[in-house]
Amino acid sequence: MDFAMFEKVANNSGSEEGIVARFYDRTVKTQEIGDNGLPKFKQVCFCEIRIKDNISEVFDQPATEDKIKRFPVEYARYQLAKKQVAEGTPLEQFAFLDRAEIESLKIHGIFTVETLAHLSSDKAVLLGVEKERQLAEKFLLQAKDNLSLKKWQQKEEKYLAKIAQLEEKLAVLSKDKKSSSAKKARKESK
Repeated sequence: MDFAMFEKVANNSGSEEGIVARFYDRTVKTQEIGDNGLPKFKQVCFCEIRIKDNISEVFDQPATEDKIKRFPVEYARYQLAKKQVAEGTPLEQFAFLDRAEIESLKIHGIFTVETLAHLSSDKAVLLGVEKERQLAEKFLLQAKDNLSLKKWQQKEEKYLAKIAQLEEKLAVLSKDKKSSSAKKARKESK
């Protein structure tokens, strides 16, 4: 599901008033034991439901088809987040945003720096994140430059290792040459 699809689902929202749902992945222990003798774990989609004005009451359990149908916008947001984060840099890694800005962007279906950077200028202005979009673009450009630098550095390290290896061989050959020259000189002096 892409950003446009998320917006379509969000606009047709049938969310219940006074109820907030959030889908998320939780790591749970299975009954299986691995080859190393340790327990195995798996990711399970959970649904957390909160009722407005009742902070202490939270229903948190594995997501079911009923909950997915009951909260389609929240589930669409969860799916979009999983897809974007798998392909990009989570907003939490972007130092230019505070927690409130991150949550605001997530409500609009934006979960990664890449998605923020690729928003159209009009869309960014509409959401009030034009400055953040520009910072995200610069961040990605810098990261791209860092990747080029990293590749150059890796090549440099390979060349330096090759030079060190060749210098060792040269030292061995030089030593062998001196040794054979010394032997030859001793034979000639006899």
